[in-house]
Amino acid sequence: MVRYLINFSYDGSNYNGYQKQKGLNTIQGKIEEALKSINNGKETKFSSSGRTDAFVHANNQYGHADIDVKITEDKLKRALNSFLPDDIYVKNVKIVSNDFHSRYMVKEKEYVYILNLSEYNAIQRKYVYQFCKKLNIRKMRKALKHIRGTHDFSNLSSNEYKEKNTIRTIYNAKITKKKNYLIFSFIANGFLKYMVRIIVGVLIEVGQSKLNEKDIKKILDGTYKGNYKKVAPPEGLYLNNVKYKKI
Repeated sequence: MVRYLINFSYDGSNYNGYQKQKGLNTIQGKIEEALKSINNGKETKFSSSGRTDAFVHANNQYGHADIDVKITEDKLKRALNSFLPDDIYVKNVKIVSNDFHSRYMVKEKEYVYILNLSEYNAIQRKYVYQFCKKLNIRKMRKALKHIRGTHDFSNLSSNEYKEKNTIRTIYNAKITKKKNYLIFSFIANGFLKYMVRIIVGVLIEVGQSKLNEKDIKKILDGTYKGNYKKVAPPEGLYLNNVKYKKI
């Protein structure tokens, strides 16, 4: 048995999220079907660096699998891509030690969110949030200083699932304007469910002057009493990269 680390990308438009769910079309489900075909028909678990929601995309996602058949890294890459649909693509395969874990050994992750400020673009509707309004970017950038660092992000994430630990550290957060697009980038040691989409939603509220930058601090510590949770749509969100403590 050999453990392989698999780097892959996907267009999440046609999937009910990453995580395998009975009767639903998922990224994990497709990859495990491909692995089963390669691994002599054996059910083969695929563990990723984390889940993404329905319609969310990934430029660089990672996961590992244990395979019994003897196969080189390059041949496994080619075999996976031959079995996978065109909207999932394996970019690289690497043999790792049997104690390596693609989720528990993550050092940092980067998510990117793309928003269109200009006229509605029908072709990009599945890949960019068609906000199509002006925003005060200066105010939004000022608000980012309250997001960076180590905080309890329970108030900037979903209440659907209760995490035991809601403390996360955002190492870097920035907003870049390229022509008529805003690109949000967040690098952290981990993210909670809907965390990026809620942060983007809150920043949009700041950009529309519905919230001010000081409200972000109040939201984090739980003293803000108004309605602030505006979850940005999933289509503009990308898992951009994952870095590991060791490989």
